[in-house]
Amino acid sequence: QVQLVESGGGLVQAGGSLRLSCASSGRTFNNYFMGWFRQAPGKEREYVAAISRSGGTTYYADSVKGRFTISRDNAKNTVTLQMNSLKPEDTAVYYCGATGRSAINHRDAGQYDYWGQGTQVTVSS
Repeated sequence: QVQLVESGGGLVQAGGSLRLSCASSGRTFNNYFMGWFRQAPGKEREYVAAISRSGGTTYYADSVKGRFTISRDNAKNTVTLQMNSLKPEDTAVYYCGATGRSAINHRDAGQYDYWGQGTQVTVSS
C-alpha cells in the first residue's frame, strides 16, 4: 500500500511559479512510476507529467512542456513538480499518482493505482 500526500498549491498571478511536492509512505518508492495529473471543474482528469522509477526519464504534456519540470528524490520518497510561467488555464486541482505496473501508458490515469488527495492551484489573470 502506498499513501501519497501533495502540498505546495496556492494562488499565484499569471507568469508566476509554484512548486508542488508529493510525499510517499513506504520503503519501496523507487518501485513506482510516478505521474502528475490535474482536474479543473467540470473536466476530466488530465495528464501533466510523469517520471520513470529511476528519475532518468521524464515525460510532459504538450501544454506544459518547457514550463513545468518533474523530478523525484528516491531517498526522500518525494516527487516534485516545478511550475513556471503559469497561465490561468493551469488552474486545477493537481494530483500525484503512483503505479507499480510495467509497460504502462503513462498518460492514462487509469494505469495508476494510488492517488493523493490533491492540491489546489489557482492562477489569476
